[in-house]
Amino acid sequence: MNLFDLHTHQNTSSFSIYNQSTNDQKAIAWYSLGLHPWYLKDSWVQDLEKMKVFSQDKNLMAIGECGFDLLKGSDLNLQLSAFTAQIHWAKELGLPIIMHQVKGLHLLQQILKNDSALPAIIWHAYNQKPTIGASLLNFPIYFSFGKDILKPASNAQEFLKKCPLERIFFETDDSELKIEQVFSQASLLLQLPVETLAKQVIDNWNKISKRKIDE
Repeated sequence: MNLFDLHTHQNTSSFSIYNQSTNDQKAIAWYSLGLHPWYLKDSWVQDLEKMKVFSQDKNLMAIGECGFDLLKGSDLNLQLSAFTAQIHWAKELGLPIIMHQVKGLHLLQQILKNDSALPAIIWHAYNQKPTIGASLLNFPIYFSFGKDILKPASNAQEFLKKCPLERIFFETDDSELKIEQVFSQASLLLQLPVETLAKQVIDNWNKISKRKIDE
């Protein structure tokens, strides 16, 4: 049984989306590509154009990790402009966004309010209050859960139990966890078989992306 890892920094699996942060890295299979808010430069427009060379690569599965970080990121206007441009790129390709989000919820809300034709946006490593997640369910926002669901009484645990199954994904991110551990914990929390969750996340993916995956 294949367990889909939505977002990982480990370039070791053919059934995961590797976070390829530069054009020079070579994923062994599926990957995402985008401008992370930590590393944005004034030349971000040119950097994005270089990434767009990979647009027709069938292994390019998502745009990101991109988004907002008001603690560690670059200039706020730069972040907003770059994220908006990557949304347009994702929309052109029919691919989802993998979103990094730290203290920039108001910027996301601004985009959601002003654009009614957004691609799917997957909030990776979700560990915010359940009320925040619930407030976004009227928009094409999805949630990927990782290491934080292994922490007792975490926000991630609480929201996973309330989040519609049609909106969930799982990931290992930059941890040393195996995706099997994440699915196993989710299975315990949701009282659902791992097999059910494995099928669910693939179904979820295939509903939001033009680049489909098989079980």
